[in-house]
Amino acid sequence: MAKRDFYEILGVAKSASAEEIKKAYRRIAMKNHPDRNPDNKEAEDIFKEATEAYEVLSDKEKKAAYDQYGHAGVDPNSGFGGGPGGAGFGDFGDIFGDVFGDIFGQGGRGRGGRGGPRRGSDLRYDLDLDLEDAVRGKTIQIKVPTLVACKPCDGSGAKKGSTPTTCSTCGGHGQVRMSQGFIAVQQTCPTCRGRGQVISDPCSTCHGQGRVHDTKTLSVKVPAGVDTGDRIRLAGEGEAGPEGGPAGDLYVQVRVREHALFRREGRDLNCEVPISIVDAALGGEIEVPTLDGRVKLKIPAETQTGRLFRLRGKGVTSVRGGGQGDLLCRVILETPVNLNAEQKELLGKLQESLEGGKHSPRKTSWFEGVKKFFDGFAL
Repeated sequence: MAKRDFYEILGVAKSASAEEIKKAYRRIAMKNHPDRNPDNKEAEDIFKEATEAYEVLSDKEKKAAYDQYGHAGVDPNSGFGGGPGGAGFGDFGDIFGDVFGDIFGQGGRGRGGRGGPRRGSDLRYDLDLDLEDAVRGKTIQIKVPTLVACKPCDGSGAKKGSTPTTCSTCGGHGQVRMSQGFIAVQQTCPTCRGRGQVISDPCSTCHGQGRVHDTKTLSVKVPAGVDTGDRIRLAGEGEAGPEGGPAGDLYVQVRVREHALFRREGRDLNCEVPISIVDAALGGEIEVPTLDGRVKLKIPAETQTGRLFRLRGKGVTSVRGGGQGDLLCRVILETPVNLNAEQKELLGKLQESLEGGKHSPRKTSWFEGVKKFFDGFAL
């Protein structure tokens, strides 16, 4: 039976990159690996076929020979030399270390990796800020429950006066090579669990873990201009690693509280400013707040509700730079409430004096549009 094309086996084009070939093989091998498909001859054959194809296509020289001469170019018995048979299937342990380091027990160390203390986990802390503190910046004290290095054993996990010893099973590599038929697979050492060392006399405080639960108090310097969604990284302030491993990082996630007056949009601030009928009709000057004081805003006569006024340079400066934004004030016409009889009478007289289209052009135009709309139904 003729051998299938290696590119067809992996489902990639001949022009596929090394990374695309690797991903294709990983997908097929994960699905059909013997450990996941015991007593499944079809899956085993697919796995072997894909592994042979990847062993050739992942090697530049073998791939070049295969592209030029086909299977004969990598068949050691064809006279061309090289090929899977020439390299030997013992090299597949390196293939697995490269492709499946994070799946079959190698913890992502990759080819030739040694064991050792693992890094601690990263942590996240949600920090709620007032708008003023986010805009101006501030140093804030936070308390973070975490795992810290055990003091009695200095994080080693071994009782004071003793030291961890090299694992005799893996020789300190943290990995052992296991044979599955003609394939050699590297797996995490079952004795030391990938650390490469064994603690024979564990610390009584941390029970050999090298870390204990505690609450750390940290100072977080919040830079000026941060906004919701920004993240501050504190290197090495995450969980301590087990058995003396390096600590992870702490990520402070910023969330700015809603403000009573302002709404932030990038570098700009928005606010709504209520004005009276008199100010809107006759014009006037009102005070509006800013984050650093107050300014005068001139209202022109005949201002309509919803009009937007821009006060340049009264916004905020982003943590990413780009200059200071603006304050956008939207005026909202406020209808008088709680009127007494005299006030109502005066407004009524004012309304009578304003009858006619020239004082309310938008209202007149709107009603004319409504009339035309209903006249259209009558046709």
